[in-house]
Amino acid sequence: MTIRVLHYINQFFAGIGGEDYASTKPETRLGKVGPGILLEQALNGQGQVVVTLICGDNYASEHPQELEELARGAVDEYDVQLLVAGPGFNSGRYGMACGTVCAAVQIPSLTGLHVENPAVDAFRARTYVIPTAATGAGMAPAIANIARLGLKLATGQRLGPAAEEGYFAQGFRRNVWRADSAAKRAVDLLMAKVRGEPWQSEIALPVYDVVAPAPPVGKSARVALATEGGLVPAKNPDGLEGTRCTKWTAYGLERLGQEPFVSVHGGYDSRWVDADPNRMIPYDAARDVLHGRLAETFFSTVGCGMPVGRGEEFGAEMAAVARQQGIEAIILSAT
Repeated sequence: MTIRVLHYINQFFAGIGGEDYASTKPETRLGKVGPGILLEQALNGQGQVVVTLICGDNYASEHPQELEELARGAVDEYDVQLLVAGPGFNSGRYGMACGTVCAAVQIPSLTGLHVENPAVDAFRARTYVIPTAATGAGMAPAIANIARLGLKLATGQRLGPAAEEGYFAQGFRRNVWRADSAAKRAVDLLMAKVRGEPWQSEIALPVYDVVAPAPPVGKSARVALATEGGLVPAKNPDGLEGTRCTKWTAYGLERLGQEPFVSVHGGYDSRWVDADPNRMIPYDAARDVLHGRLAETFFSTVGCGMPVGRGEEFGAEMAAVARQQGIEAIILSAT
């Protein structure tokens, strides 16, 4: 039996357009569209993309319940056995939409996302999420892994552990029979660790960064404003990138009222910030509240697709400059 597949993609991968078309309303098209062609090839005759659900990223984020209903309706109408979303790579809104449609249906579903996509943690316990590269350059291997696991799910096969099968762990444990007792396995792991041999705990514990809170500042402290929302002068003189940014900049606050500023952030609809930059950098409100203690410059970068390590470096560099200027606190606004 050929497995009938529903494929969800956004307006960009459907060939409709980029950010200008992010408010595109959902539609269904019979057959495969865009990356669905590669998906059907990867299914190797065992599956067919019978229908594609398309929706703009902004519309999906603003109407998640409608998207859920459309996905469930398409599953029923087209007698679908498997839902594949994306892959969404490191695109935040697209990733959230992929997770939304996968979690909404009662059939096997899976998507592909980069490890830093916020949708991974939001949906990994509700659907299968396959690790991907950060961008569409990793489309081929992502689709291959999605097809491999999708065929297993659609044919009722039970997947093994996440590390063996190639998906993000879903946060629950399944009992399995082992030849050796827990006591013997624990001693074996301990001895391997003592001897310096490779070993792997059976229980993966989460690892969190420990960030000590800064002490409170006094009432006379100078305060600066900063944003990861990519606010820059209209012509973007420093070439701040809209995604995977490699730099940060600083501008005089007084310029906000003297010349046009826009957001170059590549992950959200910036029209409201472009119309009034105070929505991103609250210069007007901070000026009134801080009564002369507001620093003359603000810091700006783009957080879209930024690796955590690079963000830490930027934060340390901004803090060093702030200290040199006698700034004791920074208010960071985000998208």
